[in-house]
Amino acid sequence: MPKISVIGICGNSVFMYADHFHEPGETLVADSVYEEIGGKGINQAIAAKRMGAEVSFLCAVGDDENGKKCIQTLKENNINAYCKTKNGKSTPLAFILTDKNGENRVTVHKSAQLSAKDVISFENEIASSDVLLLQQEVPDEVNETAVKLAEKHNVRVILNPAPIRNISDEMSGKIFAVTPNEQEMQAIETDHFKNCITTVGKKGCVINNSEAVPGIEVKVVDTTGAGDTFNGVLAVCIAEGMDLKEACRYAVTASGISVGRKYVLNAIPHREETERKMKNE
Repeated sequence: MPKISVIGICGNSVFMYADHFHEPGETLVADSVYEEIGGKGINQAIAAKRMGAEVSFLCAVGDDENGKKCIQTLKENNINAYCKTKNGKSTPLAFILTDKNGENRVTVHKSAQLSAKDVISFENEIASSDVLLLQQEVPDEVNETAVKLAEKHNVRVILNPAPIRNISDEMSGKIFAVTPNEQEMQAIETDHFKNCITTVGKKGCVINNSEAVPGIEVKVVDTTGAGDTFNGVLAVCIAEGMDLKEACRYAVTASGISVGRKYVLNAIPHREETERKMKNE
């Protein structure tokens, strides 16, 4: 069984659905409200778990009810949870507004955050992993420390560069693959990485600016978490030794399935469903 280590955030997500996004000064009335535990880190960890990997996840939570919910959700999904409780801080909170086309706008408040010291305490998990999966919702020092530890133990790193932030040339050279969307790709030097896999929505993804892997036909309901599903599945496939094209076929199929459902956690497919879909395409 492949092992994936994930470092990122975990918090409470509040979903609202409306006909369209705000115009300046406009007040919208939401059609519905829904809450679930989320964040790029936990979403990707659960996607990797449902793909069949052993998953260890490092995050920071506050000493509040949402922190307890995060820990419980990780337990329910059989994730090896390393939750660092930050006293006096609140657990991260996200508000997601989705329009009638399934597109979304996300606003995040972090509060409780990881430190480099937290990552060092996670070294054994990184060392025993096949792939380390990172995003940019954590402080720079967290990812920088994690990448150094992965290099020390010859562990491949996948970086999902969201939200957009500068990535040093030193760190870029140590990363196996970076996975930007089209907007993020414009903000980073993709040729500084060994591999760049650009997600292009319903069109699928492009490997190293040359080889396209098409998406699947699906009625889009909610795109929230599609990129997280893509990254979690991709990490497992790479850990299993698949080449990039085959790994991306799995990832675009799983993310395509996810956008046909509301919310995030219930939308992430298990491996069996992804493989059934691939056989029927």
